[in-house]
Amino acid sequence: MAIQVTYKKQINDKLIKNYVLFSNESFKIYNLNQISLKKREFFINELITKNRIKNNKFLSFNLNASQKVILISLKKKLNTLNNEKFGAEFYNFIKSNSLFDLTFLENNIQGSINNKLNLEDFLHGAELKSYEFNRYKSKKKDLDLKINVLISKKAPIKSILNRYKSLVEGTNFARDLVSEPPNVLHPKEYANRLLGLKKYGLKITVYNEKQLKKLGMFSLLGVGQGSVNGSYLVTIEWYGNKKNKKELLSFVGKGVCFDTGGISLKPAKFMEEMKYDMAGSAVVAGLMKNLAMRKSKINAVGVVGLVENMPGGKAQRPGDIVKSFSGKTIEVLNTDAEGRLVLADALSFTEKEFKPKCIIDLATLTGAIIIALGEEYAGLFSNSDELSSKITKAGEKVGEKVWRLPLDKNYDKLMNSPVADVQNINYTGGAGSITAAQFLQRFILNKTPWAHLDIAGMAFSKKAANLNPSGATGFGVRLLNKFIEDNYE
Repeated sequence: MAIQVTYKKQINDKLIKNYVLFSNESFKIYNLNQISLKKREFFINELITKNRIKNNKFLSFNLNASQKVILISLKKKLNTLNNEKFGAEFYNFIKSNSLFDLTFLENNIQGSINNKLNLEDFLHGAELKSYEFNRYKSKKKDLDLKINVLISKKAPIKSILNRYKSLVEGTNFARDLVSEPPNVLHPKEYANRLLGLKKYGLKITVYNEKQLKKLGMFSLLGVGQGSVNGSYLVTIEWYGNKKNKKELLSFVGKGVCFDTGGISLKPAKFMEEMKYDMAGSAVVAGLMKNLAMRKSKINAVGVVGLVENMPGGKAQRPGDIVKSFSGKTIEVLNTDAEGRLVLADALSFTEKEFKPKCIIDLATLTGAIIIALGEEYAGLFSNSDELSSKITKAGEKVGEKVWRLPLDKNYDKLMNSPVADVQNINYTGGAGSITAAQFLQRFILNKTPWAHLDIAGMAFSKKAANLNPSGATGFGVRLLNKFIEDNYE
């Protein structure tokens, strides 16, 4: 459902369908100064007493035959994240009650400031919650939620509103990509959609298989060689600080558009969910779109490896040895541990080509991280305490939490191959997410500060929670945007 927010200096009371008023936890309304409502304050208070249910956050009742009043009971001392979550809960309430034309009043909003209410954060939460992916439904309910904010002064500064819009657009772009069926979003189509980001001022470069072979990316290419669809590497560059292009942040994403497991075939049950195996790359794309839309003053590059892991006559076999972009050789013991093969080349390429200040990669990398952390935290692995701290703090602020797990040279022996430089799985068992991260760390060659986010438990959710509807969450876009805002802008 699309949400349209309009700031107006005046509106005819008779045209207001649904008044939205903030109150304290006892439903005492803040600053009820709207003339038409002030005259009926006694009547409204009687209706509140009659309709109130203990612990209700929202209350709705008829003011007359054509108008409703919706009350929002505010908790004390809200913060940004609580404002957003409250807005998401409010969206669920108005959707379930089919309330699609709302008016907020300035005096009432101002009276709520003691609770640290921020209306823009509140509406931002509602927008994030309102996401739906219904592109392939023949019967769609194309309803718009119209929100009028009645104010006497100027609307919020355009740059502030643009920040919220850009963040929603970036998050929803990532959600759209993750939600697409794999017969539509194969690697070539994905690359074409990324090319469409040029209109926002991003520089997009697509490397095809011929170019990747020339670069020596046989780790990435090996994953996709069993598919009829080609493999690609795409770079997405944004230069908001053109005076110093060498100051660059980088973000790398795993883009396995569909993962059957290859010759090491996955079980049939729930295999359809493997269309989500490109979620790391979708987060990178959504983040870069957001940075460009809001004209961020930093320089950043996103790098995504796009492949499809299929069984077939040309597919990679268990036991194959491939040479990576870095020059290191990899023994492929299990073709279902393919994401790390894609990232190995993408990470080394990013470090060598762009020489960034830091590298953060995102991937739905291991099922083991779901066993460890469930759907509450993404796994964080890093060679830098400073970088880890920055990411963790940003995640806490936006409600996209990460939990740091260890890296240690003693885990390396579990990934040493007797016939190559490294093997792609730990055959002895245990520490699945850690050994996967240890594998990736070997392809950071110049000690660049690096962090790996394993988002396997966070990229998709069957339950609607917090700011997300069910399905693709876009987890990571808001986290990394906050990481950039707090530390580099």
